[in-house]
Amino acid sequence: MLELFTVISLTIVVAIVPGPDFAVVLRNALIGGRLAGIMTALGIALALGVHVTYALAGIGLIVSQSIFLFNALKLIGAAYLVFLGVTMYRTASREMPADSALAGMPPLKALRWGFFTNVTNPKATMFALSVFLQVTSPETALWTKVSYGVIMASGVFLWFVLVTFFFTLPPVRQQFIRAKLWMERSFGVLLTLFGIGIAVTTSSTRP
Repeated sequence: MLELFTVISLTIVVAIVPGPDFAVVLRNALIGGRLAGIMTALGIALALGVHVTYALAGIGLIVSQSIFLFNALKLIGAAYLVFLGVTMYRTASREMPADSALAGMPPLKALRWGFFTNVTNPKATMFALSVFLQVTSPETALWTKVSYGVIMASGVFLWFVLVTFFFTLPPVRQQFIRAKLWMERSFGVLLTLFGIGIAVTTSSTRP
């Protein structure tokens, strides 16, 4: 139950914090309409499935070779969460990404845009690897790990669908600009605390 709560919590925090995925969903939804935003969200979820697949394969190989290396990489993942949180806090601003000069966007183009934005994002790679290093152990069943991956991809997809519907409402954009700064800083602090807590727990249980 604790593992499931951690997966859901990290997914919510990382999905909500504005980043490349958020920017591309927002832009496509505002310019191409709700369908474009939803298809962009689907592309991001599919790309996250790719990250989950090779994260699981890599962790299995690592565990089969060295428990010490597994724990070492777990600490690296925790350090990444701290770094990401601090960076988010320091770079928080009220500025929004500039709109593209697109004249609408076909659904398949929106899907490709979302997929390649996420699949080429090193932060998404580290996010998938970090989550599995933090919440799983060598004894965790494969089906449990796969279910965590499905939860991550589904949660990210649902969040960006909500983003699409919300930000296509005309009066909403200006309200978001006013709240963007404190949102980024708050989630930066949360990610930092997650990383520190994970590092402390890992250090205290290292063989």
